[in-house]
Amino acid sequence: MTLKSKRHRTILHIIQTESIRTQDELAQHLRDRGMEVTQATVSRDIKELGLIKVPVSKDESRYAPPAESGHQPSPSDLLFRMLRDTITQIDYSLNIIVVRTLPGHAHAVAAIFDSNPWPEVIGTVAGDDTILLVVKPPEAVEEVVERIGQWIDDD
Repeated sequence: MTLKSKRHRTILHIIQTESIRTQDELAQHLRDRGMEVTQATVSRDIKELGLIKVPVSKDESRYAPPAESGHQPSPSDLLFRMLRDTITQIDYSLNIIVVRTLPGHAHAVAAIFDSNPWPEVIGTVAGDDTILLVVKPPEAVEEVVERIGQWIDDD
């Protein structure tokens, strides 16, 4: 087993048995197990493993493995999960949709919108808990808001 695959297995074990909220916490857990890692290595490992952040409470989230089925979630799967777990409010004006999220989640949700093939959404801007979606043409705004609402409310 390579060092990298051992580290990946250890990371998966750690996040399944501990509530890991930051890359620094994960790096410290790896160091505690004798694995010397940098923040850049941990960041790469998180991306390669497809780890996601899931809400623990209104103000906190933790790392979790991708879907248990063993497949890498598609952008649509990720979008659905992130929308459902983190969006708190949606409003719009003209060609801008304002999406409010739990604190600290706006960048992740915006990145998923950016990777999603919705041609009407031409770009996003994200803060800590707010995302602006720029929609073209303006007539498509209500349709996009409705689509997001359906995903949030879907059981």
